[in-house]
Amino acid sequence: MIDFDMNAEKFLAVLLELNRIKGNEIFEQCYQEHNFEFVENLTIEALERIGLGWEDGSISLSQVYMSGVICEELMDKYMPKMCVKQKKTPKMAIGVLLDHHALGKRMVYSVLKSAGYQVLDFGQGLSVNDLVKKTKENNVDILLISTLMLSSALKVKAVREQLCSLDTHPKIIVGGAPFRMDCNLWQKV
Repeated sequence: MIDFDMNAEKFLAVLLELNRIKGNEIFEQCYQEHNFEFVENLTIEALERIGLGWEDGSISLSQVYMSGVICEELMDKYMPKMCVKQKKTPKMAIGVLLDHHALGKRMVYSVLKSAGYQVLDFGQGLSVNDLVKKTKENNVDILLISTLMLSSALKVKAVREQLCSLDTHPKIIVGGAPFRMDCNLWQKV
């Protein structure tokens, strides 16, 4: 556990410095000395701490964004080494409703991809109609929706209602800052 904590601190520091090269060195060393699960947990721990720092105002949005980009690049680089068996079901898709900030979506997408799931990426800045149309066209079983603003989060209800009116009933999983700030928001949408 001491080794994990020490490496988590080092990895967090280089992410906040936006140092891709040093981040890759730490990732490679931990991968060689341990396994992919270790570096995956290291990444999750570092990104969780960065998210908390953003919430308390001690970390800038640019550091959050670039840390996510660096981690996504590292996960993409090491994932082929893992020989993860691809899972074809259930059919999943992810998109950002109305907002254009895709960090949360990219983090969830990367984690699912690293676990072997194939996830359709619908993109960001999607209107309710765009999201409903793409979900229906692709016969999605699980729809993951990311939001940044409360006004966007409240539109999830319209997505659900439109999908139901089309007799399409995917499971909907929502996330993003509004849901972290109000743990009961899901009940409203």
